[in-house]
Amino acid sequence: MARLTRAQQQKRTRAAVLVAARQEFTEYGYVEAKIDRIAERAELTRGAVYSNFTGKRALYLAVLADAAERARVAAESPAESPGSVGRALGAFARVWLERLPLVGDTPASGHLQLRSVSGVLDTESARAALAELVRFEALLLALALEPRTAVRTRTVRLAELALTLLHGAAGLAENAPGVGDPFDLARAAEHLAGIAFIDDAEPAHLPFVAPAQSAKDQWAAPRGLRDEITGRQVDLGADGVVVVLGVGRLSAAAEAVRSARLRDEVTFVVVTSDPAEIGRLARLRIVDLIGCLRRVFVAEELPRPRIVFDDGGTVPAAIGWNSIDDCTEVAIRVHDGMIVARADGRGAGHAVASCSAHERRGQRDGVNPRKPAGEA
Repeated sequence: MARLTRAQQQKRTRAAVLVAARQEFTEYGYVEAKIDRIAERAELTRGAVYSNFTGKRALYLAVLADAAERARVAAESPAESPGSVGRALGAFARVWLERLPLVGDTPASGHLQLRSVSGVLDTESARAALAELVRFEALLLALALEPRTAVRTRTVRLAELALTLLHGAAGLAENAPGVGDPFDLARAAEHLAGIAFIDDAEPAHLPFVAPAQSAKDQWAAPRGLRDEITGRQVDLGADGVVVVLGVGRLSAAAEAVRSARLRDEVTFVVVTSDPAEIGRLARLRIVDLIGCLRRVFVAEELPRPRIVFDDGGTVPAAIGWNSIDDCTEVAIRVHDGMIVARADGRGAGHAVASCSAHERRGQRDGVNPRKPAGEA
């Protein structure tokens, strides 16, 4: 029998730890779970567990993220589009509410079934990251609700309200299983489409964002990255906009999407300085939402922007940005295999997305493409 490589052995160990941890969390809940018992269940040493996971919170988030990934892989696309925004919201709610615990479920098992992080995130940075993730989830849902038009602020607000309804129902069911009829909640979500939201003006800081800088840089695009929405490999060397966002800046994705042309290929690269916990939280929330979207919307209606998790920071390094934290925001525009525009700091995605490749070529060559040739 051939010996396992180190990578194969590590993969097997991680899988065994995840199975044992899920059993432990199901039986004892997050608070009462013990790393020593998890190691015993997996027939491993305590050190073997800690060599793969930094602690109990990281392990709990990994268990939930693994469950979300399995659900996303198993998700089957519907035969046809839901049609109206209201019907789409109702269908999304029905799929999302399948996770609600039943009366006979124990608190620990209900907690896991809901993929709940209640009582788990006890740091300010984790709570701030969760707030950004909820806003990012609302953007993705809004893009699916209106797939053939530029995203509108009112649709994002509608998506935020729908998610608030669903998470509120989950919080209640976590403490009082059986309360709240899922069919009534789904009908309520459907009727949210009738609320008359106002399309707010653009964020107040956008007019003060510095324009993107023109560039003519070679672009060695990292390979082996995957789009979480389609599951396909991502070619960052193709024409388009690449926005690197720390988990604490994910709400800035809405600015970039609104500023981009409909034909633009926009890729959001999610990074963090804490992949063990904040990174796993981001993966859990985003993959969980995508799994629901894939069961409600046909492929052509799924959000167009690509989403890439880059725990190793390979994309910002290739751009020339080596300082990664949860507030990172760096963006480039790629054209003909080269970086033709770049920006960093707050509003970077908006600055690059609102600048076309044609405009950048003109500025680089000393011509204002907005004026006729020969005009001063």
